[in-house]
Amino acid sequence: MRQIVCISTTNYDPIPTRKQNVMNRLSDAEVIYIDPPVTWIAPLKDARAKERLSLWKKPGRRVRDNVTVYAAPPVLPFYNKYRWINRWNQKRQAAFIRKKMKEHGFSDAYIWCYSPASCDCVDLLPKRALIYDCVDRHSAYQGMITPAVVDKMEEDLARKADMVFCTAQGLYETLAPYNRNVEMIPNGAAYELFSQVAEGEAKPVDRQYPVFGFVGMLQECIDYGCIEALAKAYPQGKIQLIGRTLPGVDLSALEKYDNIELLGLLPQKELPEKMRGFDVCLNIFKEGRLSKDVSPLKFYEYLATGKPIVSTREPLQVADFSDVVYVASGMEEFLAKCAQALSESEPQRLHNAKKRMEYGRRCSWDERVKQMEQALSDRGIF
Repeated sequence: MRQIVCISTTNYDPIPTRKQNVMNRLSDAEVIYIDPPVTWIAPLKDARAKERLSLWKKPGRRVRDNVTVYAAPPVLPFYNKYRWINRWNQKRQAAFIRKKMKEHGFSDAYIWCYSPASCDCVDLLPKRALIYDCVDRHSAYQGMITPAVVDKMEEDLARKADMVFCTAQGLYETLAPYNRNVEMIPNGAAYELFSQVAEGEAKPVDRQYPVFGFVGMLQECIDYGCIEALAKAYPQGKIQLIGRTLPGVDLSALEKYDNIELLGLLPQKELPEKMRGFDVCLNIFKEGRLSKDVSPLKFYEYLATGKPIVSTREPLQVADFSDVVYVASGMEEFLAKCAQALSESEPQRLHNAKKRMEYGRRCSWDERVKQMEQALSDRGIF
């Protein structure tokens, strides 16, 4: 059985992202999953972070037969601004991970990383091979970072890796000069879950009271102007936003609209029933360095439902599905595409739904992980 140490940027619970979906599906593998650390000053911004400062002292959680989750020790802040701080943090992280590897009897492990910060940790870990899975333009995030520092850490990690995966073409173009083993594999969807949305849909939706739905993180790069415009254009309709609001995001402008519902974070298993009531799924990003290269899970989940999708032109990956997705440039065209999506005839609706679901099946996590394993086998890493 393969030994995998996943150094993640996302806690295993409560929101399944690429990291959990990949680790859960790797064949013939035992996985140590390391939740990302909090900084010592995190409780100053979020009181809920206080309890996470001591989680690293607790035993691991066996979340699946082959996956054990550990919380990493707290770190000093500003590690994305000053490389020397990152080196100090990662030396401590490496000592913690080595201890867990020893407890699990890991002597020939694959180290699977998601953060550029891991560049200063991986050399301190015994390993069979190093895999870097790049899921974002990390240096484009806002906050306490210096983009040049983050970009250099990512370059160093990519150069050390035996295999680099990335989720978008722009990320591929950035990383390919650093490593000859780079492959683009976008995000995917839990097709078996989200395809349930199509079950039991027998009669057409009442077009007089449309429901527009968004599922995903409510973060800075979402185009909230499109949501406001939609609320004004369809005062008798509903716009349902499902997802956690990230710190620093101000949604006060949306709260004044009676037809916008902020439903918060829902358990993934509840999403199909809620999405069954959507007439149109929304994939809306503001133009920017981060949006261009993002690979949104929500988009592939929308495809799996078969529902009509209206999307902005960014992220760029939506262009690959323009035959069944309504892609808009600017506010006026966005509203026009929403009207177009609502007015699909019954034969067109059934035809497009079938095709969208087929795209969703091809983009399932099962298929994505098979692609990863094949790429690693082809290069003699697996």
